[in-house]
Amino acid sequence: MQRFLIIATNCALLALLLIGLPAATHVQWEDWQIASVSTGRRLLFGGLVIGTAGNILAGMALVKGRKGKILCWEWTAIFAGLLLVCWGFAHGYFNFNWLKNLLLWFQNHL
Repeated sequence: MQRFLIIATNCALLALLLIGLPAATHVQWEDWQIASVSTGRRLLFGGLVIGTAGNILAGMALVKGRKGKILCWEWTAIFAGLLLVCWGFAHGYFNFNWLKNLLLWFQNHL
């Protein structure tokens, strides 16, 4: 039951951060946008930090079983990896121009 709660909580947080947050911050009404891009990015970073810290706390103090602790550390790695990728994208270390060029090539040649 504990493993199910760990997985369900982390999946819900990931869905909220990766689907719900962008959908909520990009809503426009006429010429008015609810939140700026930088606000959405800060909220995403904050959510990933909360997910990482929560899994570290659970892995160190709250979860008692060995399998549960391993699961918490795996989720910590997932959240930390996503945080690293988002940070790298925000600072210009990653871009997706290669994907854009690939899709344009497929569009022109197929």
